Amino acid sequence: MTVGVILGMVFLTFFFGGVEENRRNPNSDPTSLIHPESIEVPLKRNRQGHYLLVGQINGEDVEFLLDTGATDVVVPASTARRLGLPYGMRGRAMTANGPVTIYQTRIDELRLGKIRLTNIDASINPNMEGAILLGMTALGQIEFSQQADTLTLKQTALKQKSG
Repeated sequence: MTVGVILGMVFLTFFFGGVEENRRNPNSDPTSLIHPESIEVPLKRNRQGHYLLVGQINGEDVEFLLDTGATDVVVPASTARRLGLPYGMRGRAMTANGPVTIYQTRIDELRLGKIRLTNIDASINPNMEGAILLGMTALGQIEFSQQADTLTLKQTALKQKSG
């Protein structure tokens, strides 16, 4: 009986942990809709009103937070080290928390579902933690539209060939 109770508690912990993670990031395995002239990736808003999704940088899984107010894709330093991103020229950027030192970098390949972008300008922020901010250097290369609680990313065939 004790073993049954312990196994039940373990099962419930995993089950409710998965439910909570799905509420935080309902796009941990985004669906891609492939059309003859485009690829669409619909994203659900989380309960805080943000759009998080798991994608890839240079073949490695990462978590993105869509941020149309961010000029660049902004990568926390710990993630940049894990991905092996090079530190380029040092600069300053203005954030919601004030000015910060950043380093320029370039992302060879960025994937959002089946959407593939290449040679993306980005910056590394040593003071940032958490998800990568998916800013306009990436979002500006695709279309996006929001309807109710769904934001749809769309890459057209023309952008697929040039990107």
